[in-house]
Amino acid sequence: MVNTTVELRALLAQLLRLSFEFSSRPEMLSLCPLHPSPPKPSLPPSLSLNPKSFNLFSNASLIRTRSLRPKSLKIQSLDAAQLYDYESKVAAQFHDDHMLKIAIIGFGNYGQFLAKTLVAQGHTVLAHSRSDYSKTAQDLDVSFFSDPHDLCEQHPQVILLCTSILSTEPVLKSLPLQRLRRNTLVVDVLSVKEFSKALLLKLLPGYFDVVCTHPMFGPQSAKHGWNGLFFVYEKVRIGSEESRISRCDKLLNIFEKEGCRMVEMSCAEHDKYAAGSQFMTHTLGRVLGMLKLESTPINTKGYETLLDLVGNTAGDSFDLYYGLFMYNKNALETLERLDLAFEALKKQLFGHLHDVVRKQLFGNAEKARTLQEDYAKQAQNGAALVSSSKALRLPKIVRSDDQKAQISDDNSRLKIAIVGFGNFGQFLAKTIVRQGHTVLAFSRTDYSDVAQKLGVSYFSDADDLCEEHPEVILLCTSILSTEKVLRSLPLQRLKRNTLFVDVLSVKEFPRNLFLQTLPLEFDILCTHPMFGPESGKNGWNGLSFVYDKVRVGSDESRVSRCDQFLDIFAREGCRMVEMSCAEHDMHAAGSQFITHTMGRILEKLGLESTPINTKGYETLLNLVENTAGDSFDLYYGLFMYNINAMEQLKRLDMAFESLKKQLFGRLHGVLRKQLFENADKSQVMQEQALLPKPSQNESALTPSLEALNIQKN
Repeated sequence: MVNTTVELRALLAQLLRLSFEFSSRPEMLSLCPLHPSPPKPSLPPSLSLNPKSFNLFSNASLIRTRSLRPKSLKIQSLDAAQLYDYESKVAAQFHDDHMLKIAIIGFGNYGQFLAKTLVAQGHTVLAHSRSDYSKTAQDLDVSFFSDPHDLCEQHPQVILLCTSILSTEPVLKSLPLQRLRRNTLVVDVLSVKEFSKALLLKLLPGYFDVVCTHPMFGPQSAKHGWNGLFFVYEKVRIGSEESRISRCDKLLNIFEKEGCRMVEMSCAEHDKYAAGSQFMTHTLGRVLGMLKLESTPINTKGYETLLDLVGNTAGDSFDLYYGLFMYNKNALETLERLDLAFEALKKQLFGHLHDVVRKQLFGNAEKARTLQEDYAKQAQNGAALVSSSKALRLPKIVRSDDQKAQISDDNSRLKIAIVGFGNFGQFLAKTIVRQGHTVLAFSRTDYSDVAQKLGVSYFSDADDLCEEHPEVILLCTSILSTEKVLRSLPLQRLKRNTLFVDVLSVKEFPRNLFLQTLPLEFDILCTHPMFGPESGKNGWNGLSFVYDKVRVGSDESRVSRCDQFLDIFAREGCRMVEMSCAEHDMHAAGSQFITHTMGRILEKLGLESTPINTKGYETLLNLVENTAGDSFDLYYGLFMYNINAMEQLKRLDMAFESLKKQLFGRLHGVLRKQLFENADKSQVMQEQALLPKPSQNESALTPSLEALNIQKN
C-alpha cells in the first residue's frame, strides 16, 4: 500500500509540472521546427517533487490541488507562421515554373496514351471528348469535362488536339475559343502536317500560339517507352513574350525528358518524308492483318518483321488510315504502284512456271534430236572425241599450302564437301573453316579464286571431289537445281556410309528426293538454317537451325559424325530445333513465301530511308534488306514446292483488293454526301426565293428564315 501511495504522489507531481508548462502560454503551441519552444516555467517552491512532502489524503492537499488545477489545453493554431513558410512558397513556385495545365481534346486511345506520361511528369491534365471517358480519366488522375465550355473556363495553358484527321476540323470549330485566354497554345499531333497547319492558322484567332507536332509512335510501337523515337515539330506561331516562349519549351521538354529524338522540321518537309512512307506502312500492315498471320515455333527474321508490322499498325483506327489516304496527295499513286508491283511479281512467277512446263513438253523431243547429232559426230570423229573428253576431265584443284597440310586423319575434325559454292555455300564455308574443319567445294561456276581466299579446296570436277572421300556432302544448291545436281554426282566414288545433308528452305521435297535417289547405306540429315548472309551477318546466335535425322546408321562413328556436324551450328549459338520435315513445312513454307513475296513487292517500289523513319517503315526497309540478297530461284522454289502458294497468292490479292474497295467505298460515301447536301441546299434556296418578301416592320420583328435555320442547327 505504501509503494502504491508513493507512485501516485510522483505521478501527480509530474502532471502538475506539465500543466504549468502548457497553461503559461497555450496560444503559442507551435509544431514548426523553425520556432523554438518558450522557456519552461518553474514550479512554485511549495510544490516539491519529493513524494514524502505530499500528503495525498489530507484535506489541505486536496484543496491545494484543486486551486492549482490548470486551464484546459486548447490548440488555437498549428503553425502561426504558416503564411510565411519558405519551403511551401518554394515548392509552389517550382510547380508553377515547370508544370503546365494541359487540356486534351479527344480522349480516346491516343489521348489516354499521352495523358499517362503527362500526369507521371506532374502536369495538370484536363480532358474532353464526345464519348464519356470519366471513369478512365479518374483512374489516370485526369479531370474530365463533358462540356467544352466548362473545360475552357478552366483556362488551360495548352490545348492538345488528339482527334482523328477526319474529325479535327469539326471538333476545332465546336470549341468555345472565346472562353480561353487569348494567348493559349494550341498543339496538334496528327500524322499529316500541312493540313493541320493550314487548318489551325485558318480557324484560330491570330493571338493564339500554334505548334504542329507529330510523335512518330503510338501505344503499340512505344509500349516499352519513348526513348529513341522521333518527335517532329514546327513552331508555327509563338508570341515574342518570354512567358509564351518558355511555355512552348516546357511542352517540348515533356517529350525530350522521355528520350525522344527531337526533330524541328517544317510541315511541308515532314509530309514529303513521312506521309508517303506511313501510308505504305499502314497499307501493307492492313493487308497482312487480313491474312491472319500467326507466329510459329521457327519464325525467320523476315517473318518476325511481318508480324511486327501487323502489330505496329493493328491498334490504329481505319479513320487514321483513311486520313493518311485523303490528305496525302501521293496516296493514289502509291496504291497504283503497289498494285503494279504485285502484278509484275505474279507475271514473273507465272512466266517462269510457263517456261518450266514448256521445257517439259518440248524437252524430250530436243533430247532425242541432240542424242542423234552426238551419235553422228562420234561416228565421224572416233578417237578424237575420246581424247578431247579426257582433256576435259583433267581436274582443276586449287589448294593453299596450309590447306594441304590440314588434310589429315584428325578424328576431331570433319571433311565436308560443299556442292553448290554460290552465295550461301560461301557463307557457311567461312564459319566451317574458322572452326577448323576441312572444306572442299564443287560448283558449276568457277569459284576457285574465292575458295582460295576462304581456305577451301576447290574442284571443278565432281569425280575428283568424290574421290577425296569427304565424310559429309553438304548440298547448297537452289531448290530447283537440287534433283539435277544430286543425280549428276558420281555416288559410286564416295564411301558407302557418307552423310548427305541439305539446307533447303522446304524439307519434305529433299527428304523424299534423298530417300529415292541415295543408296540405303548413305546417311541422311535434312536441315534448314533459318537465316542467310544478310540476316546472319552479325552472327548466328539465337537464330533457329531446324534439323531432322532422317536416316543415321547405328554405328557409334556415324552417330558421332552427325552430332559433330550439328555441333558446328550449336557452337555458334544457334537455337537447335529437332523437328520432322512435315512439321517444318507446315510451319515455315507458307510464312517464308509470304515474307519473300512482300519483300520482292517492296523491292520493286525502290523504298528509301528518310530522316524520320517510323518503326513501321523501318520494319519494311528491314524486310527488303533481309530478302533482297536471295535469288529468284529460291523464291520460285518456295512457290513451286509449297502446296499452298497459289492459295496464298490469291488471299494476298483478295486482301489488297478488299482494302482498296474499303478505301474507295469510303471516298464514294464522302463525295455522295457532298453532292446531295449541295442539292438539298439549292432546293431550300429555291423554296425561300418563292416565299413573299416581308415588309420592313415584319422583318424588324421577325428573324429571317436563314437566322432560324442557324439557330436550329
